[in-house]
Amino acid sequence: MPSSKQDENISGRHPSTSLRAGAGRPLQENEHSSPIEAEFVVEPEDKEEVSENVAESGDDSQAEQAESTALAPTTALGRYLVEIRRYPFLSKEEELQLFHEYQVTGSRDAAVKLVLSNLRVSVAIASEYGHTGADQMDLIQEGNVGLMQAIKKFDVSRNVRFYAYAAWWVRAYILRYLLQSHRLVKIGTTQEQRKLFYNLKKEKSKLEREGFVPDAKLLADRLQVRERDVLEMDQRLGSWELSLDQPISKDREEGTFLDFLPAPTPRVDDTIAKKELMLLFRKKLGKFSKTLDERDEDILRNRLLSETPLTLEEIGRKYSITKERSRQLEARIIKRLREFMKAELQDFDVLRN
Repeated sequence: MPSSKQDENISGRHPSTSLRAGAGRPLQENEHSSPIEAEFVVEPEDKEEVSENVAESGDDSQAEQAESTALAPTTALGRYLVEIRRYPFLSKEEELQLFHEYQVTGSRDAAVKLVLSNLRVSVAIASEYGHTGADQMDLIQEGNVGLMQAIKKFDVSRNVRFYAYAAWWVRAYILRYLLQSHRLVKIGTTQEQRKLFYNLKKEKSKLEREGFVPDAKLLADRLQVRERDVLEMDQRLGSWELSLDQPISKDREEGTFLDFLPAPTPRVDDTIAKKELMLLFRKKLGKFSKTLDERDEDILRNRLLSETPLTLEEIGRKYSITKERSRQLEARIIKRLREFMKAELQDFDVLRN
């Protein structure tokens, strides 16, 4: 990994990194941008599906430039979005080569290219928080700082594309900015509130995937906070909705946030890799089931893995236990399975997304 001196190369001034991501502010770390701790973010699972389709580059002909000038965006955000289209996404091979240069030699140019080619990751994630009322340019800048932090931390040996890993750091920095600098500061002043702010929505989705109804009591148990704190945070966050079809500005010619989100189609090599991991996952699942007693193995097979799962009430009747006890057993099995898979599979986090 690069030294601290090499780390400084990312945020140093460079003609290419003079893109503005906030009113009068360059793309660099500031007083609010110290490395973020992952204390309240359960894990970097928010791996956004970012397309690698190359953005259209500008044409140097005078006719094209004249037309472009006539239709030029009128807002700072619009101009920024047009500017970052000049920097295409990298292929996997190009990305690995640049990381090799940066991590081995501390190449500043390599770090800058990695930042510029992934600026749209910050735009895509920042757009999800437009409903908070925060300035989009400020959110993008914080996301870009997270992007630079991700470059310092990225481990190429994990065989995960950088944009997927960087998405977590981008989101973490944006969330921290909202907690520290925006109106959300009033609901992010305690450890419990910060934990809920970062993880409530994610935990809800996880419970729904596992077949649970994510009520306040269950969420409080899973996140180890008070039930009333869950209810309060849920009420404050629940009304925030954002349509990606909403225009970036009043000038609709600048497009919508949806125009800058990635295409949903993953690369072929990523798809193949994930299928291989899934096959390995199924093999390890069989190994895990052998570590369970008869009752837990039955719950795993007929509750967690079945296409027509037993209800908690049915499990309770079968084993003469309460519905709550059935839920506790299920939660324990899920926890054991997660720990087992993390120990057995290096890329288990990739499978979960």
